[in-house]
Amino acid sequence: MSETVQAGQRLDIWLWYARFFKTRARATSYVSGKGVRISRAGQTRRTDKPGTRVQSGDVLTFYQARVIRVMQVQALGDRRGPAEEARALYTLMSVET
Repeated sequence: MSETVQAGQRLDIWLWYARFFKTRARATSYVSGKGVRISRAGQTRRTDKPGTRVQSGDVLTFYQARVIRVMQVQALGDRRGPAEEARALYTLMSVET
């Protein structure tokens, strides 16, 4: 029996690679507890599942450090690299207080 591989990357791992959280455990806990909005192809949905797949082009919205962050995923990460590498994974669209 063949398994189908889902496209994209786990939300918690992407948030950790993009350096929004210091540990993957914190990213997982945040997504499970507070949730993240994902917009794709004109449809927006809220998820509290850390294993939800994100893809290039998705728009993520979440609340962190007293601000609402809205960003577009530009690339999927291969590792948690330096800050410059992490910033290349997304384009910040808006930060609201």
